[in-house]
Parts: sequence; C-alpha cells; structure tokens
Amino acid sequence: MPIVRLDKVSLSFGLKPLLDGVGLHIRKGERVCLLGRNGEGKSSLLNLITRQIVPDSGEVWVRPGARVTSLAQEVSSTSDETVQQIVMGGTVSGGSDGDWQAELQVDQVIARLGLDRDATLSSLSGGWRRRTMLGRALVSSPDLLLLDEPTNHLDIEAITWLEDMMKEFEGALLFISHDRTFVRRLATRIVELDRGQLRVWPGNYDDYVLQKRAALEVEAKHAALFDKKLAQEEVWIRQGVQARRTRNEGRVRALKQLRVQRSERRERIGQVDARVQDASPSGKLVFEATHVRQTFGDKLLIADFSARIMRGDRIGIIGPNGCGKTTLIKLLVGDMEPTSGSIYRGTSLKSAYFDQQRDALDPAASIMDNVTGGSGDTITIDGHARHVSAYLRDFLFPPERLRAPVSMLSGGERNRLLLAKLFAKPSNLLVMDEPTNDLDVDTLDLLEELVADYPGTLLLVSHDRAFLDNVVTSTLVFEGEGELNEYVGGYTDWLRQRKPTRATGAIASVTAASAASAAKKPLLPNPPVSAALGSAALGSAARKATPEEAPVPVSTALKTRKRPFKEHQELVAMPAKIAQLELEQTELQTLINDPDFFRKNPADAAATLKRLESLVAQLESVYARWDILESS
Repeated sequence: MPIVRLDKVSLSFGLKPLLDGVGLHIRKGERVCLLGRNGEGKSSLLNLITRQIVPDSGEVWVRPGARVTSLAQEVSSTSDETVQQIVMGGTVSGGSDGDWQAELQVDQVIARLGLDRDATLSSLSGGWRRRTMLGRALVSSPDLLLLDEPTNHLDIEAITWLEDMMKEFEGALLFISHDRTFVRRLATRIVELDRGQLRVWPGNYDDYVLQKRAALEVEAKHAALFDKKLAQEEVWIRQGVQARRTRNEGRVRALKQLRVQRSERRERIGQVDARVQDASPSGKLVFEATHVRQTFGDKLLIADFSARIMRGDRIGIIGPNGCGKTTLIKLLVGDMEPTSGSIYRGTSLKSAYFDQQRDALDPAASIMDNVTGGSGDTITIDGHARHVSAYLRDFLFPPERLRAPVSMLSGGERNRLLLAKLFAKPSNLLVMDEPTNDLDVDTLDLLEELVADYPGTLLLVSHDRAFLDNVVTSTLVFEGEGELNEYVGGYTDWLRQRKPTRATGAIASVTAASAASAAKKPLLPNPPVSAALGSAALGSAARKATPEEAPVPVSTALKTRKRPFKEHQELVAMPAKIAQLELEQTELQTLINDPDFFRKNPADAAATLKRLESLVAQLESVYARWDILESS
C-alpha cells in the first residue's frame, strides 16, 4: 500500500495549470527526487501532500495514520523560541519533559548541523533558520519526509552526513534538489514535473539526463513537422475559391483541429541566454599572500597562509560553514586587511562579485533598476547600447515584470537577476560565493559552461561538489584550526589527496562515539550516523597518514606505479561488471514504473525495491573501486 497517492490531480494559479491531471504513488523505502524548472510547481506539489493547499480537481490520498513531515524552501523568522525548543518540537513526543531518548535525538542532530542550541530563531540568518527547521524535520520519525532543496546553505560535511542519514532512513523520501551529486547518491527514482505533467524516468540521474535530452530532440522534431503541416494547410485554406471549390469539408475540420492543438501546446520555459563580458587581461600575478594570519575576536580563522594566484587560475574554496571562506575572499580582493602578513594584488583587476547574501540587490528597487542602477533603460554590452528589457529577457524576465520589486522574486529568480547584473559589466576576475543555490538544473548547467569558459581568473566558494569538479583546477581547503592547504584539482581530487589533521581526527572520534550511542538509541527508525559514515567518510581521516594520502606535487602525482597483473585484470573487467549491474537496475526500474506493479504482488514489489537499493549500493562500491584502481 502506498503512503501517498495522487490521482488525476490538477492545480492552477494562472492561465496555465501547474498540475494537469497528474498521478503519483510513493511507497515505503523509496527515495524519489522531483525535478523540474523553477516555477513549474514542484513546491506546490509538496504543499498538496501536506494539505497546505487543495487541488482544483482530483484526489490527494495519504494513508490513514501516516506521519508526513516537510522542510519548506522558505522559513519564517517570527519565532522567539530557541533552536533546541524548535528542534525538540519535531520529535514524536513533541518535546515533553523527561523524554531522554528525544533529547538524545535532538542533541545528535543539533551537533551534526552545527547549530547553536541557545540561539533564538528570530536572531538567525535565513540559512541558519533553514538548518534549524531541517533538524526539526529529521527528528520527527516520519513515514514520509518531504525535503525542498535541503542542501541549500549546508556545507559539504553536513550534506554528506545528510546523504548517509537519508540512505539509512526507513521511511519514504520525496525531495526536490538541484544538487546533482546529492541526487545521484540518494534517488531510487527520478520524477520530473514538466509543463503540468509528471513523468517517471527509469534509471539514475545520469540516465535521466541522457533520456531527457533524447526526448526533447524527438519532441522538437515532432513539433517542427506539426508546424510545417499546419503552415501548409493554412496556405491551402487561404487559396479561397479553389479551396471552397474542392468542397473538402473534412480537410477544413482537420485544419481547425490542428489550430486547436497548436494553441494548446505548451512550450518549455526558455533557457537563460547569457555570456560573461571580457575585460582586458589583468597582470600575470593576480594575488600573492605571504604568511597571512586572520583572527576574529578569539577565533583563529587562518593561521599561516602563503600562496600565489596567477592569471587564468580557477580556484575552488572548500570548508565548513563559519570557517572563514568568505573572509578569505574579502582578504584577497581587499575588502579586509589581514591581522598579520601581507597580500599583493595585481594590476588592472576588474572584478565581478557574486555574493551569496545577494547584498548587491536592492529588495525595494525594481528588477530593471537593479541592473541599470536607475540610470535609464539601456545598458552597454560588449561596447554596444542595449535595451534592458531585451537583455533581461535573456535571463527569463518578461517585460511586464521589469518594474516589479526584487522583494517579490523567488530565491532562484534573485540568483538569476544577480547573474544578469554581474554579467552586465566587463571583468577579468570572477568571484562567486555559493552561486548555485536555488538554480534549476538547466540554469546550473549554463552557469557551469559560462564559468568553465571564462578567460579570466576565478575564485569560487561552493558546496556543489559536481560544480567544483567540473570547473576548478585547484582547491584551497580549510582543514581545521586555521590550517588552509592547496590541492590540485576539484573536490573529488581533494578527497584522494587530503591528509588527516588533528581537527578531522577529532571529528572522526566524535562520529564513532555518536554511532555507538545511536546503535543503542536510534534517532529515526534507524541509526542516524551509519557505520559507513563513521568508517568510510570520516574514519579514514582518523587513521595514520601514509605517504600516498598526503598532498603531492603535480609532477609526482603524474608518475604512476606499474599495476600488478591481478589489479590489471580487475580493472579490465570493470566496464562489463558495471554494464551488467546498470542493465539490471534499468530493468527493475522499468518494472517499478508500471502503475500495476505494486498491486499485482506486494511481496515481490518489496523484494524488487530491496534488490534495487542493493544494486545502487553495489554500483557505488564498484565505481569507488574503479577510481582507486585507475588512480593507483
């Protein structure tokens, strides 16, 4: 029996329906990722399930007695309750006195999310309020957990912890996310909301990307053929006397039907069409930091940092929230001066700064004025004047909305507007602090291409691991106690090269202790910190470092040892093994997508879901082993 079922559900808030007679089933153990462009209605679908809104027609059925908990995309700031009180309110007991198990659950979640238990919700920023409400949702032991962009404002350590927690979660999970790595690791099923329709895509996220691209190509061809036929019939009907002389009433009726079909066809929301304006090149040496030390009160952010950043370098900056990533950027660009040490800044620098707090946007000003600065209705792009309406249309802002205040925009729309403002000025230094929050997959892909092709120097702070891997050439990583180290490559390369530190060792010890206590007193229907998290994700950082684990110069890293025959044979066999597992995964996913699958034999359905989860775990293990063999 499903936990929730949508049957022929329709919902409209304008001329075009957000949901047009859609159906969906979610069962225990499933982890369903809901994808779709910004504004398609994904959050509204979650609100239907939680009864915050009602459908125009159709039925939203939730199994009687099922506990449904959600994390909203936006969080209210009006409450004066403390973080601990709010998180405790999400437990099954609701925070009743003397419930030591609930207190343990709350303590574990608060610690892993890095929350200040005594802070009031009204005193927190939007990101920390969101973390607090995420904690409240996680301790509620729900049958169905609804998460709307849960990774926004979380650092990488918190995201990986959340991933492991959700993989152990025994209930059902329906989540909206544009974090590709998060989706790859978690989703057992991909469902896309596109122009009012829900479509289930078999396979994993990468399968979805390939199948979606092919489907759009087919759709475009069919639309072109349809439009060609309609145009031919319009020419025929306009022949007047000749058309009437044929007395082909059937052809006339067919033409009318073609017109109706064309008027009802819903086009996809357009793609952002943008490019970064290039300024003249900066000097060859962009930044040189020498023995930089930075403190904030009694807190040491940077102990002793020295580095050179050259023109064209693409630097990713990684570290937990509050470690000093934004401070490092401000030090480099000159918004702050170090406590000690020195920073040389090169010549002819023209920077463009994407601030995660969106401070560059004036919420009270209009969309248009935020781009033009209130100086008229034209801007200069590549040396040529262009009307701001045409320019903003490239970023999916229609002319009729340009005078609306920024305060009316969603998070994704504000990020698009900030990109429009950023790219309206020439630059040779691009500084981006968490640019991927709230962006849909299509816009994220475009931004990735823009940044990857940027000819200047890039400083990027991001928790999006795929974005880092695809864009940067080296990383600066905060590794605890003010230690800041440089590594070649992106996030995945850092994982292979990183060295254990006292800070990561301490984290591993705490994690092991948490896992042990969680085994006795579970946080959810299952332990919150899995054995895999303790041993694989953090335990490796606690063991004694070997020479292979320490950061090495690029020249040394390129030298590979001769691979033993047994490992060579194992590596050769990897592609076939992966293909076999993925084929079985696709076959099982196709079975599950059959609407009658769960009705026919519930026992077989449960076994199939269990086998599918096992295949996902096997594939992760095989891919990890492949990475090890290829890098050895």
